[in-house]
Amino acid sequence: MTFNIITIFPHIFDSYFNESIIKRAQKNKLIKIKIHDLRQWADGRHKTIDDAPYGGGAGMVMRVEPIYKALQRITHSMKHIAKTSLIKGDMEILKSKVILLSAKGKRWSQPTAKKYSQLDNIILICGRYEGIDERVKKFVDEEISIGDYVLTGGEIGAMAIVDSIARLLPGVLGNATSALDESHSIPGLLEYPQYTRPNVFSASLLISPGYKIKKLKVPPVLLSGNHKKIKEWRKKKMKKI
Repeated sequence: MTFNIITIFPHIFDSYFNESIIKRAQKNKLIKIKIHDLRQWADGRHKTIDDAPYGGGAGMVMRVEPIYKALQRITHSMKHIAKTSLIKGDMEILKSKVILLSAKGKRWSQPTAKKYSQLDNIILICGRYEGIDERVKKFVDEEISIGDYVLTGGEIGAMAIVDSIARLLPGVLGNATSALDESHSIPGLLEYPQYTRPNVFSASLLISPGYKIKKLKVPPVLLSGNHKKIKEWRKKKMKKI
């Protein structure tokens, strides 16, 4: 799978995408992440990609022309793609999607990540400033939000989307079963509690009227070796949301 990310701050992604699982996935050629600096498609000496909003108001709005040019270039360079009119929905037959990160978008979820993991190419447009010219929506398949709050830009959302999709792809996680029993793998359920060594951990806890030593123990059933009972305990401990 190839992720193409359009942004005006390309180096924001350097640290996160060059560590841990995402780094290994790229090294093993399981995914490709291409970061595109939007300013390379801006005109003028200053490579301006924003302007004042029509009708007045605070902040600046990202212009439609540079984003359109970026989408044209990226889609035309995709493997096996010779031509595209860039009209909403055309990317469907190419197993590709164009996503606009937006506070007004549909909430990102685990089921959506699973659906998108079946694609070959995903283009993510990271907004900034007051917003993006509304006409950009004519060239995207979906607006996505990662939560009911406002961020400075779409870059954090793009990283979250790439991570949540990539870990569902074959070979990305070290253990293929890791993604099966975790939170949200079954819609509406959160994962059961996890424990590891030591069996008993002694800690000093603040318990009125002062500090007391508390022994924190692993549930006995997890040490029993009885896989049937362990499975039943885990199922019971999964939380509904």
